[in-house]
Amino acid sequence: TLPHPPSPVPQPAQRPAVPAEARALAAQFEATVDRRLALPPEEAGRYAALLDAAFETAGVAIGAEYVVAVDRSPAVQALLLLWHAPGTGWALLGAAPVSTGRPGSFDHFETPLGVFRHSPSNPDFRAEGSFNENHIRGYGLAGLRVFDFGWQPVPKGWGDHAVIEMRLQLHATDPDVLEPRLGTAQSKGCIRVPATLDRLLDLRGVLDADYEALARDGHRLWVLPREREPLQFAGRWLVVLDSGRSERPAWSPLPRPRR
Repeated sequence: TLPHPPSPVPQPAQRPAVPAEARALAAQFEATVDRRLALPPEEAGRYAALLDAAFETAGVAIGAEYVVAVDRSPAVQALLLLWHAPGTGWALLGAAPVSTGRPGSFDHFETPLGVFRHSPSNPDFRAEGSFNENHIRGYGLAGLRVFDFGWQPVPKGWGDHAVIEMRLQLHATDPDVLEPRLGTAQSKGCIRVPATLDRLLDLRGVLDADYEALARDGHRLWVLPREREPLQFAGRWLVVLDSGRSERPAWSPLPRPRR
């Protein structure tokens, strides 16, 4: 909660710390994302400091825009949707459980740390909803968007642990088998999210600043949904962090076992 001025003295005009669009997006997150986490205010402050450090290390300056952050710590496994404005800092709009990489077996990686740009140079695509040999829909239901962040150098999670490249993606997952496991490290290195969150990121264009710029220039981008309601302050950055926790916080409980 922002502090009120101590007196009715007029204040200088400035952009609100959390504009109306961001407040509306937070309300939409609350209403539509069916798997959510509730972080205490002090936790949001902790992640704000980690984000500032990550952007400084990456040499990336960001403006007034939305950012998606993921804590890959095995004890957390959470995604945070945040608003950032220069001079006023960060505001948490919503959080949800995810699954990141679980090294230890063939073709499995630890999800790489860093600041990753969502760009049409690594084109997104949509899930076909087909089953693999294990009767798993790896990308989830047909039509859900797969957000692509390109090839990234990552140590192998098996064998000699040599650095090779993996394709970093953020996507939904099998609704029956794998989505109930969100909140634990399960993937081959990508970031699995709830289907309802995937739809929100897609329809509101939360990370589509570069895509929308091309669309405004007349490029036809089939992956952008016709029914989308793009945000004025759309962002483009995914940040993967590791809080280094040794114990699971109460706000990120383990998923309940299936009955």
